[in-house]
Amino acid sequence: MPFLDHTDIELIHPGTLRARGHIRQALFDFDGTLSLIREGWQGVMIPMMIEILLQTPRHESASELRCLVMEFVERLTGEQTIYQMIQLAEEVARRGGQPADPLEYKRQYHDRLWARIEGRVTALKSGQISPAEMLVPGSREFLEALRARGVTCALASGTDEPYVRDEAAALGIADYFAGIYGARDDYRRATKKIVIEQIMRDRGLSGPEFVVFGDGYVEIENAKSAGGLAVGVASNEAERRGVNGWKRERLIRAGADVIVPDFRQHQELTAYLFVEDPL
Repeated sequence: MPFLDHTDIELIHPGTLRARGHIRQALFDFDGTLSLIREGWQGVMIPMMIEILLQTPRHESASELRCLVMEFVERLTGEQTIYQMIQLAEEVARRGGQPADPLEYKRQYHDRLWARIEGRVTALKSGQISPAEMLVPGSREFLEALRARGVTCALASGTDEPYVRDEAAALGIADYFAGIYGARDDYRRATKKIVIEQIMRDRGLSGPEFVVFGDGYVEIENAKSAGGLAVGVASNEAERRGVNGWKRERLIRAGADVIVPDFRQHQELTAYLFVEDPL
């Protein structure tokens, strides 16, 4: 794949970007795209699900269950957490177990995840650690660059909305967004697809005027379905540098037009997205 000269910005579908330069609206995913607060969440969710499935009457081995769980957790990444829990309940029933309500599984997961990340949130709010340590590198500078260009930004996440709002505020980036959307109890009315369609309809946007930034399959696929541009953020959350190869492959399969490891090269990315010259 070609790269923008002297950068790590990978151009996957250069032909679809010939209309670049008209962006008026941007939508960002949160976890893994901007925020690193929940880094390692898979290491909480996947073992919990394996533990639950091992209690069913007709379960496979732990290693087989790990493969199963990893597949559907990864496939549903970007969707609201409840969808992963709905799948878990179905897998429990399929193995002769009596599943709990998916909302109960979600509560158990949140409790375990909070035990992992509570210290991060507390340290952020108390000033013990800088927000820069919990942001994907270059995030704030890139948001500032988009604001300077007059682009309206929104935030959409599969994490529950109160958590998203609280964590965005703790990171000091909430004010960059005209709208912050997260998971709600009425989950069927709060999907990223619905958020994208609503924003495009309300603002009268055409495809090239809308861009999505995300590290998950869902938001990239939704962006392309709506005719927008899609920038995949293949962030290495643990190392805070370089490309996560697994994310990159999934983002390309989802239809990403561009792949970036983070926003360190925000100046080059901004210049590229807002230039109308043909490639």
